[in-house]
Parts: sequence; structure tokens; C-alpha cells
Amino acid sequence: METLPLQEWKVQKYSAIIHRIHTLIHSIFILSMFYYRLIINLNTIPLSFFPYWLIIFISELLLSFLWLLNSAHIWTPVSRSVFPERLPPEDELPAIDIFVCTADPKKEPPLGVMNTILSVLALDYPIEKLSVYLSDDGGSNLTLYAINETWKFAEFWVPFCRKYGIKKTCPEFYFQGDDEINSSKEFLKERENIQKDYEKFKMRLKKAQENGGTEDTISHFGPNRNTVIEIIGQRGKNNRKIKIPLLVYVSREKNSAHPHHFKAGALNVLLRVSGIISNSPYILILDCDMHSNDPSSARQAMCFHLDPKISPSLAFVQFPQRFHNVSKNDIYDSALRAIFVVKWPGMDGLIGPMLSGTCFYMKRKALYGTGIHKDMDISGLKKCFGSSNEFLNNLTSTNHKQNGSGIKEFADNKIQEAKVLASCTYEQDSQWGNQIGFLYHSVVEDYFTGFILHCKGWKSVFYNPTRPAFLGSATTNLNDTLIQGTRWNSGLIEVLFSRFCPLIYGLISRMPLLECMCYAYLASQPLYCFPAWFLAIIPQLCLLNGIPIYPKVSSPWFMVYSFLFLSTLGKYLWEVVQTGGTMRTWWNEWRVWMIKSITAYFYGSLDAILKLFGFRKASFLPTNKVVDNDQLKRYQKGIYDFQASKMLIVPLVTLVTLNMVSFVLGSAKVIFEGRLSDLFGQVFLSFFILVVNYPIIEGMIFRKDKGSIPCSVTLLSILFCILLLFIGSIFVM
Repeated sequence: METLPLQEWKVQKYSAIIHRIHTLIHSIFILSMFYYRLIINLNTIPLSFFPYWLIIFISELLLSFLWLLNSAHIWTPVSRSVFPERLPPEDELPAIDIFVCTADPKKEPPLGVMNTILSVLALDYPIEKLSVYLSDDGGSNLTLYAINETWKFAEFWVPFCRKYGIKKTCPEFYFQGDDEINSSKEFLKERENIQKDYEKFKMRLKKAQENGGTEDTISHFGPNRNTVIEIIGQRGKNNRKIKIPLLVYVSREKNSAHPHHFKAGALNVLLRVSGIISNSPYILILDCDMHSNDPSSARQAMCFHLDPKISPSLAFVQFPQRFHNVSKNDIYDSALRAIFVVKWPGMDGLIGPMLSGTCFYMKRKALYGTGIHKDMDISGLKKCFGSSNEFLNNLTSTNHKQNGSGIKEFADNKIQEAKVLASCTYEQDSQWGNQIGFLYHSVVEDYFTGFILHCKGWKSVFYNPTRPAFLGSATTNLNDTLIQGTRWNSGLIEVLFSRFCPLIYGLISRMPLLECMCYAYLASQPLYCFPAWFLAIIPQLCLLNGIPIYPKVSSPWFMVYSFLFLSTLGKYLWEVVQTGGTMRTWWNEWRVWMIKSITAYFYGSLDAILKLFGFRKASFLPTNKVVDNDQLKRYQKGIYDFQASKMLIVPLVTLVTLNMVSFVLGSAKVIFEGRLSDLFGQVFLSFFILVVNYPIIEGMIFRKDKGSIPCSVTLLSILFCILLLFIGSIFVM
């Protein structure tokens, strides 16, 4: 009798056909544009204008190259379904280690972190096969106190969730809603008691925080501190004999003389520590604010990992990042809609989506490498994995069955060995971060680690269930959005300029061309800053000096540019509407793309270049999870908040001001001189930039609230605009 499949997938043929036809037609018009620039336009321009022609041509070339790379994302989009009811019996399911990382209790309040811990402790999976590890890279006494308090509340919360099949296993959000309340008296009474316990739990954490727990994030262990590893609940009195998954607190050793490699370093410490405690074959990675919203996610992931057809080569199952606080308008594109709704399903039709930092179930073996076996030379293993014999003994085997109390006793006996594994010198003379574990080459360790895994022949799948498996907190103000984007883009451009450039290293590693193009697009994305800056300045200065950049309206070549412009906008609108978005979503995402191109992409590229030449050290700023109520209200209303660094706002206001001047004076000039046909393209470009960026104009002129653009920023931007106009009057003639 043939075994029924655990999962199925199908290609979205309708979307694939439309995309391929559009790609073919759009490519023909791009070639036509290049023919015009190189053959017709180049022969007619004066020699003095050649530098500006070259800048515009390079911008068009770069935009076309990035468009071509991006087209690979949706060449073969697929959708997947799973059948958890067909999984093996519970005693045959593999064990799972869950890693949660936090770094700064100021930006990542402990209450939110502990809600994430509570949500995964209550996963719908055999308790004895779950182990939860919290990495506290801030070394905060408040976080250690909070996780001990969490254990006490978990003794009530976990049994309650399992008894009544609660889906919202994050208590903060469970008690805010009423969609999971049944009418039985027993349930209502238990729910009321649990809610009272939760309020007491919150008050204890709040009181601890008010007593100064976050005044200094390293107040307990110091900047140079030893490892602290604690099996939570092990030394406490648990007379209730309630089964709860293993919970481990890890604060790794820090020493300013040794690099700690940010999140990748923390994850590798958890990988080693868990390797001698629970050593589960599969790992769930979560950011500290990304709580479980569906306790069946582990079973859903196992439908892929245990499928004999794909399991041998499957490295990880990526769930989308979904957010509970995204507004209807989502003016900052905080939901990252294009990535998780369009790009990742498209990559799933190739060899799999990229690793996305959180919400993925990883095979431990994939991070260790495939060549490990029992007969390997111990000295060779030590060169790769370090000197711990205890850890090396566990390399070739993983636990599929665990015993709650027994594993705690085991871990307590090996706690000193675990501290050695978490020391800042353990990785010296080993391959950790280079060939083993999460890789250190870039601050975007998820992108780079996933890329190397795919280069080694591993595959991945993307599963987007109807009910979000995980929910997190999205950025709800412009400052955090752009700072987060700057960090990401700095790490991506690092990879592009290294020997691991996806289009070179990927092809050498025999990764499929389309997958290489997907990775290359994301790594090259920060380069959008150059055409964005050039096309926001050069055509405008040329317009004011009466120099045409684009063909006349009466020329047939003008239709080529018109088609490319409308084709790009129209295709993107089709993708947005097809995936459930609206025209407002489409318009907001265009605006955010422009803003990010001028700021986050530019500063990310600059940061990477400075690091490349040794002028700057790598840094990692955690995204702020503390909510400002005023900023949140403006975000929910769709009003931009410009309370951000001047470095981020001044370039935006400067370029908008320049385009205002260009549009007003340029329009008057072309009408007075009768040259509308010659210069219409540049007039329209300034007009389009102004319309898309109207919130910036509104923030400069019409708004007076706290979130408006400060007068000092406007005045500074006007000075820079005057400087650009002065330079243009000298060099653009």
C-alpha cells in the first residue's frame, strides 16, 4: 500500500505565464532603449554634455540590470499544502530545540520576550521533545529575573493551553481577544484565574523594570563577563509535578578583546550548548518579538522535514514573517509584502527561498555539514568543531526522545562543559562561523548562511499557511524603518563586493542560474541608490539649463521610454492586486522604495564601503521594539512621522526641494520658449517625484504637529538645494 504524501505543491501557472510574457516584451523595449542611447542619441549630443549622458546611461543600465535579476524571483511561483494528520505517532516524531535571541532590554522589553517564550513552550508537540533556549546577549539581570518568573507562570499557562487547545499561545494577545472563549463554566473559571496570574506576572516584571533593571543593560554581568547558563526551574520547588518543556537561559562570555559576531555568534553558542544538553535534530529560530500564533507550526514543518522525497536535501522550512501591528495603509511597507508574498513563493519553485532570520525550522545536520560520520578522525573534528570532547561525541547522533527530568539532571552535570562551549575563545582555530554553523562574513547572517547552504546543494521550502504561524512587531516609524534597512543593506552589499558575490560564487558552486539571480538581486538592491540620486538631480539641473535628456514627444523613441515606465508601474500594480493588495498599497510601496533608495540603500552602501577599506568596524543595532504611542497613532492613521535623524531626513527634503524648483521654473521655461516637446520627459519626471513624495512636501509646509519636518531641517535642505543649483549652473551648460 502506497504511503500518502505529507505535503503537496503546485505551480501557479497563470502567474508564471503572465510574468514570462511580460519579461520578454519588457526586455525587447529595454534593448530598444539601449539602441537609442548608444546609436542614435550618442551621435547627436555635444561633447560637453557627454558626462551627463554617461551618468544617465549608467543609471538606466543599472536599473535594467536590477530589473532583470528581480525577474527571476517569480519565474516559477509555487504554493504548498501539508497534511499533519498523516505524521507518524508522537513517540516517533523528532525532537526540536527552539532558539530565541534578545540583546538589549531597553529596545526589547522583557515582557515581550517572555511572551514569545511562553508561546513556544505551549507548542502542540510532545513536551518531552521540546527544549527552549534563550540567548541574552545583553547580559541583563532583569532578563534573568524575568525568565525565572516566566517559568512559574508557565506551570499554569502551558497546561491550560494544552487542555483547551488554545491557538493564541501568547498570553498578551490571548487575553486581548475573545475568539477562543468557549462557554463551559470550567473553562471560564480557569481562564479567569490564569488571567489574574498573568496580571500578577506582568506587575512583577514591571516593578523590576521600574527598580532600574534597564538603566544599564549590562549591570549584572558587566561588559567583560563570564558565561551564565541556567536550567530554569531546576533548582526551584516544583511540587505540582507539571510537565513543561526544558527551558535554558544562556548569557555567553563577552570580552572586548574578542569579536562576538552579533546574532550569528549568539546562535552558534546556542547550537553548541544545546548540542550537549538536548541535541535535537531540528531547530526553530525566532526573534524575541516573534511569538507563536499557531501551535501546530512544528507539525506543519515536520510534514516537509519527514517527507522521504525531499527530506535528504532539505535544510530548512521558512515561514513568512507576519506582524500583528501593521496598519491598513502600511505607509512604511513594514510587512515586507513583496518578499513574503511574491519573491519567496517564486524562489520556492527553484531550489527554495532565502533564510530570513526568524520563523524557520532548520535541520541541525545542515549547519554541521553532511560529511560527519562515526569513524572520522578526532583531530580532524577538533579542527572544525573545537576541542570539546563532550560536544564531539554528540556530533554523530541526535536525541529523538527525551525525558523531562532526566535531561535537566544531565544538563546540570555538564553545565561547566556548556560554559566552555559558550566562552569567547572556544571558536579560535576552528571552523565556526567560517564553514560550520551560522556564518560570520556578513551582519546579515541569515542571507549569507542560507546562500552558502544552497551553494552546497541543500534546498529549502517556503510555507505560508492561512493562519500565520508566527506574529511579530513591525517597525511603525520612519526612523526605525530606515535604520533597520541601513543595517540590512550594509550586510548585503558586503557580500556583493566579496569573493562570495552570488553571480560568481553561486555559478561556480553550480547553483541554478535563476537562484543565483535571486540572491544577486537582493545583494545588489542597495545599488538602487545611485540611479535614484542621479535621476533626482541630473535631469532636473539639465531641465533648468534647457538641455534635453529624453527623446522628443513627437519621436517614436519617446514611446519606448513611455512603455518602459508604464510597464514597470503596471506590472507591479498587477502583482500587488493579485496578492490581495490595493492601489494604495502599490502607491505606498513606490514611495517607500524611493525613500529607502535615497537613504537606507545609500547609507548601507557607504557603510559597507567604509568597512571594506577598514575605515569602520562592523556594528549591529537591534531594532527598537519600544512603542511610542504618538508615533503609533500617526502610523495607524497613515501619517508620516519625520522624527528621525537629520542624516536620514535632510537628503529627502533636499531632493524634493530641488524637484519643486525644477518643476516650477522648468515648466515656465519650456512654455515660454516653446520647448515642451523637447523637455517634457524631464518636466514629467520632476512632477512624478513630487507626487509620489507629497508627504514630504506636506511635512515641510502644511503640518505643524510633532511628527512634521523641523524648520531647521527644511532650512538646511534649502541651503543644500541652493548649492546643487549653483553647481548645476557652473557645470551643466
